[in-house]
Order: sequence, then structure tokens, then C-alpha cells
Amino acid sequence: MSRPGTTDQLLIDTEAGVHVTPQEAAGRRRLLAHPVLLLVGIVLASVNMRAALASVSPLVGEISESFGLSSTATSLVTSVPVLFLGVGALVAPWLGRRFGVERMLLCALLLLAVGIVVRVLPSAAALYGGGVLVGTAIALLNVLMPGLIKRDFPDKAAAMTSVYTGAMIAGATVVAAASVPLEKAFGGSWEASLAFWSLLAVVAAVAWLPQVLIVRGRKGVAAPAAAGGRSGVSGRSIWRSPLAWQVTLFMGLQSLWSYVLIAWMPTILTDGGMSRSTAGVVFAFNNLIQVAGAFGVPLLAGRMRGQRPLVALVTSMVAAGYVGLMAAPVSGAWLWAAVLGVGQGGAVGLALTMIVLRSGDAVTAARLSGMAQTVGYLLAAAGPLAAGAVYQATGNWTVPISLVLCVCAAALAVGLLAARDRTV
Repeated sequence: MSRPGTTDQLLIDTEAGVHVTPQEAAGRRRLLAHPVLLLVGIVLASVNMRAALASVSPLVGEISESFGLSSTATSLVTSVPVLFLGVGALVAPWLGRRFGVERMLLCALLLLAVGIVVRVLPSAAALYGGGVLVGTAIALLNVLMPGLIKRDFPDKAAAMTSVYTGAMIAGATVVAAASVPLEKAFGGSWEASLAFWSLLAVVAAVAWLPQVLIVRGRKGVAAPAAAGGRSGVSGRSIWRSPLAWQVTLFMGLQSLWSYVLIAWMPTILTDGGMSRSTAGVVFAFNNLIQVAGAFGVPLLAGRMRGQRPLVALVTSMVAAGYVGLMAAPVSGAWLWAAVLGVGQGGAVGLALTMIVLRSGDAVTAARLSGMAQTVGYLLAAAGPLAAGAVYQATGNWTVPISLVLCVCAAALAVGLLAARDRTV
């Protein structure tokens, strides 16, 4: 088969199994001829992957008071977007194939900006409805990015994964640290503080627009195939692969423990007697430290044939941090935030890197990404909701944190299997 870049009237991309016209192939060559432009687009898009979620946690108390929400209903403010991270991941690969990866990433950033604004309208329905839009938009970014990186940086996939996961967590760090100060700057308006971050998505959309203009394709250039579709090489559904399920479960379990912290860490600290402002700073510090794990662990993973030692390291650190939050939430807050941060960042970086490393080509990476993030985020969505419900029933954080420690044990078990030197 011909490769993109030849002068044939109709070309076939052998990795993705899609038709690519000469004009589309030329567009891809022009895109890859501007690696700095592409890198900037990737980084700014990645910054938005957690920012809209991290902005809520420091303000969840004010949001709950404004609408008179119970602990369980409050947990839905963070659980609904995470749920739609999974739902959106179901359709993301098909949309990428149908309309093109570059176009869908641009649309995702615009949808994210709209969802952030809708979320602050004076209605509980809008609060949750905006969360649906936010979760769907982030799902598109989450699922399409690994396939794009596998396609355009096949020899530097692990390094590029560390770049975009680091940018993702750095964005969450800045947003978490600035949410409460912004609320005060806007006269105590949590609505204005949340809405401000729609500008971040708009800036990223403007930066990503050149990618769409350069490619100008009718279909996605090496766009991901459907997550539940057949492999272009083996004809076997990825959903029947035990290794794919192991990667998927590790993605889901590490997401679950992370989103419990995103939803409830400031509350755990304030319940222990810490001021809200200080709790927000500790939460931001936790996100900042995640950058080290998210950047360093994928680089190490890319140099190892198997990643079992890294799985053991990150899960142990997360478990230790949760034990610390349960035993001494205030006096050891900074230590636990640091230990959790390295473990959390390392775990998400490792999960995303294993999607790439366990895939033999770009289309498999896209399908595995779609599967892992569909099931993974549907599983993770239960975390904040269950933690809030158990906390409301028991009146303390001992039982919810104990349940998260069981999640850590399960993640260790499936992670050790997913980390073997095999490909889907």
C-alpha cells in the first residue's frame, strides 16, 4: 500500500486504515513541518484536560451552600463530569475518524468553554448540565490525544506523553491555586471564579486552529477507529483482549482514587480544622507535585521493557498518602500532599504511557485509549459519589479512605499484569 505523501490519486494510511487524498497527505506534511506549532497546540490543549475539574474542588463548599445541596448531591458536581468522561469516550474515536482528529480537538476546546460558562448559570440544572458538557469535551481531548501522539511522534511517544500529562497537571495546579483568590478578587463570586477559566479553553482553541487550517482534510488523517471496532491488523476486537482489560482497569482504578481527592481533599482538610484558604493551597501543592510524577514516570517507563516496579512504586505512594490523610490530616497535610502528588501524577502518566506502549500502532493506541477511558472513567465516576455518600452516612472520613485503600490494592494487582512487556 502507498504511504501518505506519495502522488497517487488516492492513498491509504496503512496504520489507520482510512483513505487519505493527496491534499490531505500534503496537509499532514505541512503540519509535521511545523513541530513547534504542533507542540504548542498539544500543550495548551492538555492544560485544559483537568483545569475545569480542579477549579470546582476549592469552591465546592460555596457551591453547596448556594444551592442547599447534601453531601451526596454535592459529590455529583464532580461525579457528573467524570461520568461523561466515560460516556464521551465511547463516541470520541468515531468522531475522530469521521471528522478528523484536529477538527474534533478544536471542537472539544470550544465545547469546554461553553460548558464552563453554562455551569455557573443560576440553576442547579445548569450546574449539572454544564458538567455534562465539560466532561464530554474533556473526554474528546483525553481519548484523541494518545492516538495523535502515537501517529505524529511514533519514536518519541513516551517523551511526548510525559509532556502532555505534565501540562495537564500543571494546568490543574494553577487553577486549583487561583480559584479561591479569584473568588475573593471578584467580590466573593464563585460563579465568576469558575467562569474565568473558560478563557483558558478559548486561548487553547485559538492556538489549535492552525492545525485544522493546515490539514484541511475531509476525513481524519490517521484518525482513530472506533474503540469497539475490529483491529485493522488482526481482525480481533480489542474488547476481547485480556491485556487491554488490564490496562483499562488500571486506568480506571487510578482515576478513581484521583477524582476522590479532586472532589474531597479540601473538605477532608477543612473537616480536620484547617482553614479553607490553606486547604486550597495544600490542594494546589498536591497538584503541583503531581507534575514531577507525571513527567518523570513516563520517561522511565519508556526506557523499561516492563513497568512493574513503577506500578508498585506509584500505588504504594498513593496508599501511604491516603493512610496519612486518615491518621493526621492537618499536622501532616503537606507531607501527605507531596506523597500523594508524586504517586497520583506518576500513576496517570504511567496509565497513559501503557496505552501507547501496549499498542503496536496508532490505530490500536486510539482504540485502546477509547476503551480504557470509556470503562475507566465510568468506573472512576463512582468514586466521588460513593465517598460522599459513605461520608454522609458515617460522619467521618475513616471508612471512605479505607475503601480507597482497597482500590489501591486492586490497582496494584491489575497494574502488575498490565505492565508486562506485551502488546495488544
